[in-house]
Amino acid sequence: MDMIKTPRLILRNFRQEDAADLFAYLNEPTASCFLSLKLDDMAAAEAETEKRCGSDEYIAVCLSDTDKLVGDLFAVPEDDTYSVGWNFNPRFGGAGFASEAARALFSFLFTVKNARRLYAYVEDHNIPSQRLCERMGMRQEGLFKEFVSFTKSDDGTPIYENTMQYAILRWELEALAGGAPLPETQT
Repeated sequence: MDMIKTPRLILRNFRQEDAADLFAYLNEPTASCFLSLKLDDMAAAEAETEKRCGSDEYIAVCLSDTDKLVGDLFAVPEDDTYSVGWNFNPRFGGAGFASEAARALFSFLFTVKNARRLYAYVEDHNIPSQRLCERMGMRQEGLFKEFVSFTKSDDGTPIYENTMQYAILRWELEALAGGAPLPETQT
C-alpha cells in the first residue's frame, strides 16, 4: 500500500522490525474480537509480523517522529466496499491516534481506492470502538444478536456476543465535509 502521512502518524505496510511493538498489545488483546490473534511469545509475534508484511490488508500505524508501531488498521476489499477495523496499543490510548489514523484511511479508501462503502463490526460492549465509528460519521446499520463467539464458558460452551455493524458511504462522508470533495491523502 502507499504510505500515508498525517500530522503525527505514518500508515504503512508492516515491517519485520514491528514484531516487538505488535507483541506489546497482542500478547493481551483488550477487545475480544482480537483474542484469536493473541500472541504468546516473540516467535509468534515474528510469525504474525511476517504474515502482515506480505499483505496490504494490514496497515501499521506508527508515530511519525520515531516510527514506533502504536496500533494497526485493516481494510479488506470486497469489490467497491471495504471491511475496516482498528486495534491500538492501550498505552497510547486517549491521544486521538485511532481517530487520526481512521480518518486518513477512510480518505485514502474513498479517494485513491475509489471505495463506495466502508463498514465495521463492533461488539456491543466495545464502547471506544462504537464512539470511533460515530466520530468517523458512520451510522449503525444493525445489531446481530449472538453473532459470534470468541470465548467459551468454563464448561466449554461458546459465549456468543452481540455485534453491531456500522457503515458509511462516500457521499455521506462528503456531505459531512460540507459537500466538498474529500481531501487527497498525503502519500
